[in-house]
Amino acid sequence: MRSCSHVLPLGVLTALLLSQVCSGIKWLALSHTPASLHINQTQSCKLLPGLVSSQANLCRNNMELMQTIIQAAREVKKTCQKTFADMRWNCSSIDIPADAQKYRPDLDRGTREGAFVYALSAATLSHTIARACTSGDLRLCSCGPIPSEIPEPGYRWGGCADNLHYGLMMGSKFSDAHMKMRRSGSAANKLMQLHNSEVGRQVLRQSVVMKCKCHGVSGSCSIRTCWRGLQDLREIAMDLKTKYLSATKVVYRPTGTRKQLVPKDIDIRPVRENELVYLQSSPDFCAKNEKQGSVGTQDRQCNKTSLGSDSCDLMCCGRGYNPYTEKLVERCHCKYHWCCYVTCKKCERMVERYVCK
Repeated sequence: MRSCSHVLPLGVLTALLLSQVCSGIKWLALSHTPASLHINQTQSCKLLPGLVSSQANLCRNNMELMQTIIQAAREVKKTCQKTFADMRWNCSSIDIPADAQKYRPDLDRGTREGAFVYALSAATLSHTIARACTSGDLRLCSCGPIPSEIPEPGYRWGGCADNLHYGLMMGSKFSDAHMKMRRSGSAANKLMQLHNSEVGRQVLRQSVVMKCKCHGVSGSCSIRTCWRGLQDLREIAMDLKTKYLSATKVVYRPTGTRKQLVPKDIDIRPVRENELVYLQSSPDFCAKNEKQGSVGTQDRQCNKTSLGSDSCDLMCCGRGYNPYTEKLVERCHCKYHWCCYVTCKKCERMVERYVCK
């Protein structure tokens, strides 16, 4: 069995030291893969960070898929940080330095934040693969199937549906690999990670919508060609954020003949399939605390007029804030010219910003 500390050839990709991360989401280290590395030979799989043995095998057998998985790792990081930009915990810990040996405790010890990242990672990986089938980036798959039901009058099935089935199949095989290894941490953490990953894929399944394109004389839209497609990742992440805010704390205890995760304060019911779960409570993320994985909110930008989580009162945890001014250069006085271009002038204005003390 491959260990978490496989050796890279001397001098190759020093940024890939992140491969030392031993976690069920350690494949996210692929976001650090240099764009110059092309996965076109079996040897390349040994150069990729964060892979366990079964993932390396999948790489060798499906090398074309790896560029899509690397793209998914980058999308997870970008989407997580955008989704939580207005909160004290802003997913900054997902992008740890290349010389770090492991993720911070906020992601590694069974917290609510870790639950979100596992769910988002699973959803994003399957989403990215499904979309790659549609765009033709993968020769291993094609468009999703045409629905069996007959469309309404004026509608017809066509286009190229996102191949959700293939995305879910390959995505779960890759992202769940580490969690299904015998020596991959405590049983409680593995159960939590597998559960939250499945919640992420469940939200992805529910994000399928009908998308249509109009046809007809002079844009009359007399006929619509439709297909089934996935919502954007941003919307899926927001659904998962809602689940993050209402996540259930669980404990690992015997129920019947085996141990299971059960709600800590409502143990009269089993864990629901559609709820995120966590084992350890999180800090308030106000002050820097390496032991708990908190980077604090000092110097974070806040919104003086907001009543939400990005307000200066909440973001700065009552410590106060400092104002500063910033010069913005924007396009202005835009004019449309027939046909067909737009010219604009550049305007400058000063805006006041606020950062936490």
